[in-house]
Amino acid sequence: MRKAFINGAGLLAIVLIFFASGCDKLKSRDHLNQGVGAFKSARYGDAVEHFKQAIALDPENPNARLYLATAYMSQWIPGAESPENIEFAKKAKEEFMEVLKKDPNEKTALASLGSLAYNQAQSLSPEQKQEKFDEAAQWNRKLIEVDSKNKEAYYMLGVITWAKWYPALMTARANLRMRPEDPGPIKDKKVKQELRDKYAAMVDEGIQDLQKALDVDKEYDDAMAYMNLLVRERADLVDSEAEYKKQIEVADSWVQKALDTKKLKAARQPTTGGIVQETK
Repeated sequence: MRKAFINGAGLLAIVLIFFASGCDKLKSRDHLNQGVGAFKSARYGDAVEHFKQAIALDPENPNARLYLATAYMSQWIPGAESPENIEFAKKAKEEFMEVLKKDPNEKTALASLGSLAYNQAQSLSPEQKQEKFDEAAQWNRKLIEVDSKNKEAYYMLGVITWAKWYPALMTARANLRMRPEDPGPIKDKKVKQELRDKYAAMVDEGIQDLQKALDVDKEYDDAMAYMNLLVRERADLVDSEAEYKKQIEVADSWVQKALDTKKLKAARQPTTGGIVQETK
């Protein structure tokens, strides 16, 4: 009898544990839903608290930590140097990294970390800026490893290339007393070769990345715009004025393609319905 009582008590304890666990999961889901509602209403502080509660109640909740990281990132203002703002970026990165510990292929986390690093770079010193751009590129390459058709990742690699190369080109031009609107190519052979050695392969790769984005989406007009920039600026590194003019023509064609694509997309937008005045 005593043995039966002990077995019964043990079974009851197990049932209670499972019941409590089930209740916690339901509570976690409720906090998750409340957090989503707060996030959609731009009440990011409230959203953070709900997502933290959801994680505390159910650490295995697959979405709560991702949403928490996103809520932190949504409060972060690029370039603002307040301690609170810096903490938002720090916590966002920490939570996205926690997401990747459980799922290294989580695409939203990879893309968000790339975006975070890229935007953090904007307000840094030149040396720190390059390091952050490199970090952003690494996250986007990891995203491409997971999703080889991710056009935004290829596009961001092209944008990062431009952000790293353009200041160096403008500095070289300024040192040679060339205005931004002055036609190229750069005539100082030593300066041109130094730029080639350091940036030519990078710019070529950036153009290839933008082309890959366009291979995925032939109407990706943002990629066309940066294709124009990289081709146009790369023209400064060619040897002859004739080749320079050819490259500028290619760049101009990308400008026109981008404009035509924007017009095409605009034409597809549905017209506003409603009552209209008849014409006689």
